Amino acid sequence: MARITGSYPDDLDLLIEGAVEAGVFGGKSDALREFVREYFEDHENERIAAAVALYERERITLGDAARLADVDRWTMRDLLREHGVEPRLGLVDEDDAAYEVEAASGLEFEDEDSETEESPAK
Repeated sequence: MARITGSYPDDLDLLIEGAVEAGVFGGKSDALREFVREYFEDHENERIAAAVALYERERITLGDAARLADVDRWTMRDLLREHGVEPRLGLVDEDDAAYEVEAASGLEFEDEDSETEESPAK
């Protein structure tokens, strides 16, 4: 987990401290995480802009960008193009390939027939 150091107004610090003392949050870090999470949940365009910026600077993969933007990879490719960023094709190296395989192995897919048929046991 990343660690961030920053400054914010005293009144905001007091409100956070009061919320922690009232049991609203477990600690200041919990409060700040919740604030940021809610911000990006409520601001889709900013969430997408952040994902596009990170992808454009080659800090994240297409899969990471899609996850951060809360869209599928095909939609993310379209969003990148809308923002003037051409998707990178192919994998950079073996580490990149291993990362993508690991990320893909965690994906779950719904079978169209899954509601009517039981899946076979493995």
